[in-house]
Amino acid sequence: MPLHVPPAPAPALRSVLAALGSPTAVRAARTPALRSAQGPLTPELPLPVHVLDRITPSSRAPRSRLAGWRFLISDGEGAVAAADTMLTPDGWAFSHFFEGPYLASTQRALRQAEALTMDFEPRLLSVPELYMLTLWLRRDTTADPASGALDPADLLVPLAPAPPGICAHRPHRVSELLPVMTLRLTPAPLLSQPV
Repeated sequence: MPLHVPPAPAPALRSVLAALGSPTAVRAARTPALRSAQGPLTPELPLPVHVLDRITPSSRAPRSRLAGWRFLISDGEGAVAAADTMLTPDGWAFSHFFEGPYLASTQRALRQAEALTMDFEPRLLSVPELYMLTLWLRRDTTADPASGALDPADLLVPLAPAPPGICAHRPHRVSELLPVMTLRLTPAPLLSQPV
């Protein structure tokens, strides 16, 4: 089934296009593939990036917050890098270019998602507590990309490298993966009281 990719905010796209047009921004990027790319570079497949700040066992659906938009940067042959944008007091602004394992892992997870039999809206969900990034496949394809409620029926596909005990590229329902993620957290050390 096709993925329903939401349109990125126009200022976010403009900021990435401006960065791609800036020789200084491209040269300063720590992305050898971007610097050595031949031909025009284009931002494709904008994905809203949400952050799940706290993982807690709860009967309520967890909420995330929209932190940015990520664009895959294509040289015409395929993605060679990614560009992140962030929300500032003045609106959406370019943040940085990057490459690495999450780029290939995101592409692989998107190909997997396209082979599923249901329609989804793709997003990225960052879980800083676990140093984890997932492809979030939202069932409600009409939802505002900024809305952050995870539905128990939504799918999460952990991207590689995934934390120990969590299999990368295996789709999980939110209701199944959140309890596993909760178990992966290390409890905070107890403070001892003086005697």
